[in-house]
Amino acid sequence: MIEIPCVFIIMAFSQVEAHVEVEEIVATCEPPGNGAGPFWCYGSPLIFRWKDDVFVSAMETGEDVPLLCNTRWRIFRKHGNEDWVLMAVNDDFNQREPCPLVGFRDGRIFLSVNPSTQPKGTKYGNCDPHLLEFSAKSPRNSGLPSVPAWEGEYVFTDHSYRGIAADGEQGEILLLNIHAQTGEQLWSFRNSKGEWTGNGRIKFPIRSCYPQVCLKDKAGHVMAIGDIVEPKEEWRKYKHEKTGRDWDYVFRRLFYTWNPDVTKRDFSEPVEIENLDETAGHISNLDMWIDKDGKAHILYLKRSVQSELMRERFFPEVPMQVSLEYAVLQEGKIINRDTLFKGGEGASELMPGYSRFHIDANGNLWIMYYCSGKDEDGIQVSENRLLKLFPEKSEKPVSIGFQHPFGSFFTAIQRGGSVPSDVIDIFGPGSKPKELKYARVRIK
Repeated sequence: MIEIPCVFIIMAFSQVEAHVEVEEIVATCEPPGNGAGPFWCYGSPLIFRWKDDVFVSAMETGEDVPLLCNTRWRIFRKHGNEDWVLMAVNDDFNQREPCPLVGFRDGRIFLSVNPSTQPKGTKYGNCDPHLLEFSAKSPRNSGLPSVPAWEGEYVFTDHSYRGIAADGEQGEILLLNIHAQTGEQLWSFRNSKGEWTGNGRIKFPIRSCYPQVCLKDKAGHVMAIGDIVEPKEEWRKYKHEKTGRDWDYVFRRLFYTWNPDVTKRDFSEPVEIENLDETAGHISNLDMWIDKDGKAHILYLKRSVQSELMRERFFPEVPMQVSLEYAVLQEGKIINRDTLFKGGEGASELMPGYSRFHIDANGNLWIMYYCSGKDEDGIQVSENRLLKLFPEKSEKPVSIGFQHPFGSFFTAIQRGGSVPSDVIDIFGPGSKPKELKYARVRIK
């Protein structure tokens, strides 16, 4: 394990302290070269806290294992301030994607796995998505399988685009997996007795992936981003001419759907939160949280035009801007919108970046986000910040003094079963290639 010195920064004007207690490397991962990577499943959790223990799911690439399913899952555990310990590891390299991790208040931990059922080297072959159950109290075992009940016919492959949420207090799970041929998101619900008692299909207007999923008192919520090949032929031909790339998927339409009781009905007709088709923009769906009144708080990043290449050719009059967007929905309807930060031409020189929610011990909703560029004083900035959003918004953010800031990251979140806390557990890429890094920040 590589230890990185911690820095303690206090911003007096905010009367809040962000104390970096730990910043260290958990493990390393060789690039799998299969189109995924150790943080590819950004919509689903990879880190879970239970009391004084933190668990992360960390991908490992198999040497000389043929694509596409050439990785395996590992679960690492950190107790208090002790070093990270490898808790469990798969025997076989049979996964393409990282395996999301959630847990319950009673110490049960669940890994969402998607092993290939085909010979090594098979591409886009059938897989068997299910859960493996572990215990935080006595963690060293191979995991107890729990197989979902899916609705009707389906085809599941190594491109699962799956989602998962845990209601940690109730001990229940909502699992999603994409139908490889239709693009539907199939869902299955596991109750507190370990029985799979509900299922159905979510039909988004277009294929939608990387879902953020929430489950609270049997109410399900799903946010997903449209993920399709460039639909406009003129734009597709131009980009291929300039870049030579055959891969040209675009992310311009953001959707949300909800289900008040997953034991009784299917999900509602999806609501379109944002659509950037008109200017060939780009959206990154970031996070979702459900408050005590059942309102869905969502967070996403939007870029006015996908790239300078597209702007120069098709939209010279559109300013290149990036904004961090926050919205609240109730019973499937948007009741509030707020642009938290905007950077780029005609706006601030400080650009917002990746962001996640955090819920503290008092139930306050925060965002931890990355920003870069020049601040109002012209000083170059590259750092993570913390800002309270709900029930009231802070006037100014707190700078988090990481030795090396996180450009992207996962947090131990309530939708993954972690308990609201004044400690923020963070997992993401390190400052060097292949590094998988953890940090712990305390809010005071």
